[in-house]
Amino acid sequence: MFIQIMQGACSREAEMRDAIERWRTDCEPGAEGWLGGTYGFTDDGRFVGVVRFASEEAARANSDRPEQGRWWSETEQLFDGPVEFHDCRDVSVMLGGGSDDAGFVQIIEGKVDDPARMRELFEQSGETLHEARPEIVGATLAIEDDGTFVETVAFTDESTAREHEPAETPEPLRAQMDEAHMHDLQYMDLHHPWYTTHGQPTARH
Repeated sequence: MFIQIMQGACSREAEMRDAIERWRTDCEPGAEGWLGGTYGFTDDGRFVGVVRFASEEAARANSDRPEQGRWWSETEQLFDGPVEFHDCRDVSVMLGGGSDDAGFVQIIEGKVDDPARMRELFEQSGETLHEARPEIVGATLAIEDDGTFVETVAFTDESTAREHEPAETPEPLRAQMDEAHMHDLQYMDLHHPWYTTHGQPTARH
């Protein structure tokens, strides 16, 4: 799997939602290898999109399509400033990666000094973490070549996630943070995420 993350300040929320739907109409039919995406807005007005492809080659081929170029030239204008991209060929999936029924998504960005160890712990911790935090229904971990990572965690709902936040950090997460040497962390909460999945209607929350 290959994941591309795009994010930037955007005060035109309704128009951005329309732009994602327009992509599905104008670009999705020829987007070979496109799997789906998770989208949302943070409290400080930042749009975040986490888009999944079957491979890096599929993502690059999509970027080169003229209809994709036309769509992006229009959509880029909806941002209030520069857009930040993360392209990650190193992708791991936990508990199936997530669910279009998830009512809350938290995105964790940062740097990791030992990507291999972080990946190993992430892939091993799924069932144990789900037992400790059953409201977690899936996650993806995307790591760039320079150690920048983006972890996308899907929850059944925000209220349950918040209820469990004060509890002690489950061992799998604590090990992931300590042993892999994660740092420079920032958390982005998507209170009303929406999802696109190949062959399925858009899911909104």
